[in-house]
Amino acid sequence: MTSTRPDRVIVIGCGLIGTSVALALTRAGVRVALDDVDTAALDEACRMGAGTALTVDTPVADLVVIATPPSAVVDTLYRAQARGLGRAYTDVASTKEHIWAEAALRGSDLLGYVPGHPMAGRELSGPGAALPDLFAGRPWILCPYPTVDPEALAAVDALVRLCGGVRRDLTPAAHDRAAAALSHVPQVVSSALAGQLAGLGPDILALAGSGVTDTTRTAGSDPGLWADILGQNASVVAEAVERLAGELGCLARELRAGGPGPSDGVRELLDRGNAGRAALLAAAGTTAANTAGTGPAGGPAAPVPAAARTRAAAGTRTGPPYLPYRSLLLRPGRPAGPVPRIRRFAR
Repeated sequence: MTSTRPDRVIVIGCGLIGTSVALALTRAGVRVALDDVDTAALDEACRMGAGTALTVDTPVADLVVIATPPSAVVDTLYRAQARGLGRAYTDVASTKEHIWAEAALRGSDLLGYVPGHPMAGRELSGPGAALPDLFAGRPWILCPYPTVDPEALAAVDALVRLCGGVRRDLTPAAHDRAAAALSHVPQVVSSALAGQLAGLGPDILALAGSGVTDTTRTAGSDPGLWADILGQNASVVAEAVERLAGELGCLARELRAGGPGPSDGVRELLDRGNAGRAALLAAAGTTAANTAGTGPAGGPAAPVPAAARTRAAAGTRTGPPYLPYRSLLLRPGRPAGPVPRIRRFAR
């Protein structure tokens, strides 16, 4: 497919991912308009050079990127299409099946919408942690509807390339299973492990080495955003957590029954861990020596800006809290007001 480069893009949501997308596009010469209900985040993203604030006079965009928490994607898409903000639309949420089905039931225009998810991230949140090369070399999953307009798909394909990502098409269900295994369950495990440390005194915690620090790194992620993500992929994550809990339960029983000596069950678990780690590194084309630090979705780690380090240390974020996960009122029909059809891009 010949890719259609967008000249104007609107990014709705100025968090880590949305601002990183905007920075990458701006660096590539794309004109970017930004919008966010959190005016502090919007102002910070604009000061960083990610784009200019969206106004009523902003021209219709070639592409609208929805970078909100997952539970807000369908509402935001519905309203953006009703307002005629763009010719084509995509999102960057880390869950897909619920959004894919809900957008259809809600009556969104599926001709111009391509659900997507860049498999990159960091444990830090907010525009201050954004990086223009966050997506460089990372997979960017697309889950297009069968009815999607080819030019809308081409515009999103161009977005992926402009951001340095590598396009991969998956079904929504396959995406959610992969995201659960590679991102969502590891986040749960990291948080659960870090939670066990909260009751220890500083004299004990001061003994920690890089192993526990690396394993609990993503536990520093935004809890409100992650509660939203886990709620959107609840059944898949629950099944994986139950399998893991069952395995840990078997290990605990093996340890109690085996006494102080070596245990075949323990050795088997450790051997499978070695095999899984080796398979992961082989798939990434890397080795254990050069994997110190990765993003929450498996992306490469990067230097942490001073402002982001300060916010992370304080454990705070600015702006309104994320809404709790809830199902939108699903109803058939199209949005009230004009819904734009795909216009031909200028050649």
